[in-house]
Amino acid sequence: MRYLLMICTEEQAMFAATPEEAEASNKAYFAFGEEMAARGVLQGGERLRPTTDATTVRVRDDEVLTSDGPFAETKEQIGGYYMVDCKDLDEAIEVAAKIPGARMGAIEVRPIWEM
Repeated sequence: MRYLLMICTEEQAMFAATPEEAEASNKAYFAFGEEMAARGVLQGGERLRPTTDATTVRVRDDEVLTSDGPFAETKEQIGGYYMVDCKDLDEAIEVAAKIPGARMGAIEVRPIWEM
């Protein structure tokens, strides 16, 4: 079953990292990606631009409305995601727990509703 693992952390913490901390974080994410690819569960993933680059789109009465920023003000923002194919929720949780962002934020594990 496929799952979307959304990495939710405080965006400002990312910007406050020292170059050494940023390098260590990048290495940890790279190692995670290599491990999950070797296991055959990783299907993809990307880092997202900051919420200041986001645009929210709504349609009301056939009119397209846009606003700058994310849909909701929250303490933690989605900074990236991984798509994984795991045998069950237990394996998806085990994989999510290995994402470096789980140590400072949260990983939302969402099953894909196959269409």
